[in-house]
Amino acid sequence: MARSEDRDAELLTGAALTVFRLNGQFLSVAEELARIAGLTAARWQVLGAVAREPLPVSAIARRFGSTRQSVQRIADLLVERGLAEYRPNPAHSRAKLLAPTGAGLAALRRISPDHGRVAKALVAELGEEDAERTLESLRRLSRALDRLGGD
Repeated sequence: MARSEDRDAELLTGAALTVFRLNGQFLSVAEELARIAGLTAARWQVLGAVAREPLPVSAIARRFGSTRQSVQRIADLLVERGLAEYRPNPAHSRAKLLAPTGAGLAALRRISPDHGRVAKALVAELGEEDAERTLESLRRLSRALDRLGGD
C-alpha cells in the first residue's frame, strides 16, 4: 500500500472509531435524559422524530439510518404505552403515520430542561464556533458516506 493509501486508511479508521465512541457517549447521555420521562434513548429518538409532524415509520428509519423493522418495534411500543398513535396516511393507505399523543408530548417536555442544560454545557465547553464547525463537519461526513453508498 502506498504512503497516501496508508494515511487514507488511518483517517477512515480514526473517524470511524471516534464516531463509534461518540455514539456510545451520546447514547449514554440520551439514556440518562430519557429516563426522566420514563423513556429509553431509542423511544425518545422515535418520539422526537414525530414531535413536529407525523411521519411513516420508513421515513423515521431513513432519517436515523436504522432499519424499518427496528423503528416499527419502537413505534408499536410507544403506541402500546399511549405515547404515540397511528393515523391514516393520505399518501399511502398501508403506511400509517406515527404521531405523538398528548402524553408523548408531555414526556418530551419533561426531558427538555435537562436537555437544554446539557446542550448549554457542551457548547460552553467547545465554544459556539467550534460547536457549529463540528456539527457541519459531521453533516459533511454523513453526506459523503451517503454518496459513497455507506448508509
